Amino acid sequence: MNAIALSCITFACISGGALLGMFLPGHHLSTDDKDFVRLGTGLIGTIAALVLGLLIASAKSSYDTQSTQVTHMTSNIVLLDNLLTEYGPETNALRNLLRRGVVVLADRMWRENSSDVAKVSPFAASSESETFFAKLQQLSPQNDSQRSLQARAIQIATDIAQTRLLLFAQTNNSIPMPFLVVLIFWLTIIFGTFGLFTKPNAIVFSSLFVFALSAAGAIYLVLELGQPFAGLMQISSAPLRNALMPL
Repeated sequence: MNAIALSCITFACISGGALLGMFLPGHHLSTDDKDFVRLGTGLIGTIAALVLGLLIASAKSSYDTQSTQVTHMTSNIVLLDNLLTEYGPETNALRNLLRRGVVVLADRMWRENSSDVAKVSPFAASSESETFFAKLQQLSPQNDSQRSLQARAIQIATDIAQTRLLLFAQTNNSIPMPFLVVLIFWLTIIFGTFGLFTKPNAIVFSSLFVFALSAAGAIYLVLELGQPFAGLMQISSAPLRNALMPL
């Protein structure tokens, strides 16, 4: 389920809970009963606030980590291209393969050209990447400088492959659905008790809309940050795609 759909469900549950509370006979409760309900609501509200804050912090940390990994991989790709340039003109074919491989990698990470992406496993290297690595190992250095450049290029190419696998392993949202269900249930209870002691009027309905929208927006932020390669808050693919200039 995508972030927008789950946020809409959250908004509907919270609003429904508040509206239901408004039409329950809360005015028949004694003072002690109302104090008891308020204490329970305060406890649930505190727990929900702590959990929601923890979820946002965790999602933001995961988002920042993957953004840093993309930046690190982009810099390694540029460095690899520079090493091949320094090696000599015989690596021009390899550099062209590297450019084609970067485009394929970006398409698969950001799920573009989805009809082609769906045909392969996300953890499988592209044909361009496999050919590039094989030809890189087949280079025949003529001196110590070229041997050193080849060894460094192989090491950096391996590091790029490891980073790619890490990114693909982290693409799915790591927040368990039961966790979100319980959190939405808590928010519904809280808003239900708000409505229990409130008489329906225009100001109350307007405030309810704003409060429910804010809570659903927090859930939306958590889910969006958990999917850094899709949605409105996705990491930009432009730096990776534009890292290498055409030969």
